[in-house]
Amino acid sequence: MKIWVDGDACPVAIKDILYRAAERKKVLVTIVANQYMQTPPSKFISFLQVSSGFDVADNEIVKRVEPGDLVITSDIPLASEVIDNGALALSPRGELFTEANVKSRLNIRDFMETMRSSGIHTGGPAPLSQSDKQMFANHLDKWLQKAK
Repeated sequence: MKIWVDGDACPVAIKDILYRAAERKKVLVTIVANQYMQTPPSKFISFLQVSSGFDVADNEIVKRVEPGDLVITSDIPLASEVIDNGALALSPRGELFTEANVKSRLNIRDFMETMRSSGIHTGGPAPLSQSDKQMFANHLDKWLQKAK
């Protein structure tokens, strides 16, 4: 089982948690992004650079993900696709996407996008908090326990 990371929008603090987990549990972590990112030297951590373009990194993750893998992303459409492929999706804020909640999250996302496109300011996400990092680490640990 592998961990795939939608690298362009993943906070550094979350990548650091993933890097430590990769070494500790000897699980493969692949960062996928359209711009170069330095990763620590490790046989368990790799970087895959894809060409620039809308959803290119997302499409590459969907193409490579296998059932049981874990995908780290805040992109709800990507989360939905990997869940449909039998993988799990976890946001950097520690929200576990499931078959039960991802469709309603897609509806909310689409509604908010409609609001923004009509000129209504909806604000951005809050900064990553310590409780977000802790929730992420807890879900990651649960997945790692099941994966081994």
